[in-house]
Amino acid sequence: MNRRNFLSQGTVAALGLALLSPRETLGRPRTGQFAERERWYGFNLLEFFSGHDPQPFHEADFAMMAEWGFNFARIPLSYWNWSKPDVTQWMKIDESVFRLVDQLMVYGKRYGIHICLNLHRIPGYCVNDADKEPLQLFSGSPEDQQKALVAATYHWVYIARRYKDVDSQHLSFDLINEPAGNIPAAKYIQVVSHIIQAIREVDPRRQITIDGLNYGNLPVDGFASRKDIYQSLHSYVPMQLTHYKASWVGNNDSWPVPSWPLKISETDYWDKARLDKHYQPWVKLNQKGITVHAGEWGVYHYTPHTVALAYMQDQLFLWKKYGWGWSLWNLRGAFGILDSERKDVKYESYKGHRLDRKMLEILLQGKQAGS
Repeated sequence: MNRRNFLSQGTVAALGLALLSPRETLGRPRTGQFAERERWYGFNLLEFFSGHDPQPFHEADFAMMAEWGFNFARIPLSYWNWSKPDVTQWMKIDESVFRLVDQLMVYGKRYGIHICLNLHRIPGYCVNDADKEPLQLFSGSPEDQQKALVAATYHWVYIARRYKDVDSQHLSFDLINEPAGNIPAAKYIQVVSHIIQAIREVDPRRQITIDGLNYGNLPVDGFASRKDIYQSLHSYVPMQLTHYKASWVGNNDSWPVPSWPLKISETDYWDKARLDKHYQPWVKLNQKGITVHAGEWGVYHYTPHTVALAYMQDQLFLWKKYGWGWSLWNLRGAFGILDSERKDVKYESYKGHRLDRKMLEILLQGKQAGS
């Protein structure tokens, strides 16, 4: 794709009219600058996560989420699905791949599920295998960082143009997944500010979220005055519980079978009170008028089921007290309520899946009343 030849603004609206029923529309209401600050509850859907083999999204996922009363789907995307990690190819986008994302917009509107597009892998950065990027967005020479920033911005502007006619009530952007702990706050703010400005020039009313610093654990205080920008925390603490036996986490062979509360050492003890303390910087950010959302959280399937549920119940109790929404990683899979392959769960057969009914009930109890 030539960088001057963006998709016309009316394409997605036309697509919506073609795929939706006569009563459905992808259009933007005339009133309201940003989406209402409603609380969003739901799941991460991973069809575009790996970057090697993008899959069609499942309408049945949206039907089930709506049936249970959830209203949010975070979509981690890898740009490798439509481009290549090659500086000479960075500015080329395979538009045909986005037809699957177009269909995602239809499902979201049809079932009342807000879609949040997240670039889990953006040109120049990914929390997983960052070295596979040809240039780095947050390190290297200033010239190389600038080239990566131009490419990263270009991809977001393409997405913003393509979906400009989808209202923020139905669609938001989460710019960069989990900035690593070694990324300076000032550099992260510089990068996301540049991307935000570029998106706003294309779509002034798009709702935008930024992930917290240090892998989503710390709020971005430099954005504490930007009430138009949501901030997303990612909660996997303590990892000795949430990532027990996770193959991608190093040095975990010596971790004992977790319990909840969890005593890691004589000076390292986690319970509901410790979680509450951990979230206080986010609570203070929230008190300044910034919307906080827990974009990722969950417990890997090797943690004993009773332990996982007890931990999740305390987590949700706190978030309900704070008034925060959240999205579990994931719906279907090792962290989810469907087909998680836990060995200690009595699953319920549900619409072609194996449903963890107890976990679903805890999630439903953890939703804010009246949301």
